Amino acid sequence: MRQLHPTMIHAWKKALLEGASGVFERGSAKKPEIDEEQLKELHAKIGELAVANDFLSRKLKPWGMK
Repeated sequence: MRQLHPTMIHAWKKALLEGASGVFERGSAKKPEIDEEQLKELHAKIGELAVANDFLSRKLKPWGMK
């Protein structure tokens, strides 16, 4: 069984006490943290990284790497 460090418990308790009231408030719709433009940029970056990973995985196969 893993032991929990008291610092972790303290951090969780602090986060709960600071944010718990927001869970129960009515009518306070939270504004999205990422707007549409940022979302498009992130999707483009994910696509670029997927292409790069695919390219590298094909180039590394002759050396026996995955």
